[in-house]
Amino acid sequence: MVNHVPEGRHTVTPRLITPDVAGLVEFIRVVFGAQGDHVPDRPVELKVGDSLIMVSDGGGLRPSMPGMLYVYVADTDATFQSAVRSGARVIEPPSDMPWGDRRATVADSWGNLWQIATYLGPGH
Repeated sequence: MVNHVPEGRHTVTPRLITPDVAGLVEFIRVVFGAQGDHVPDRPVELKVGDSLIMVSDGGGLRPSMPGMLYVYVADTDATFQSAVRSGARVIEPPSDMPWGDRRATVADSWGNLWQIATYLGPGH
């Protein structure tokens, strides 16, 4: 039986639409260590950890569409600082959440919100 989800993909894949694909892709690469290449006539597919994010210009058919993504990283504070150095605006500085995440929120120059989190475990 053929799987309805392509190999290496998840059921839900975020896709960010922006006229500045190259700029947003570079931000995601610098801040989150994303890997991936642009293939002509397709959205850029970036791997961040075990997840995929698509970035495209919408092909002239769709308007810019920022998103809000919750991204787990090894070090919230270091990733937060990298995002700020890369031009992101602080929404929430790093702090410990009651459910065990250390989390910060930034807004990038393309209108996307990024919640950056590290799971520390219950009681932190």
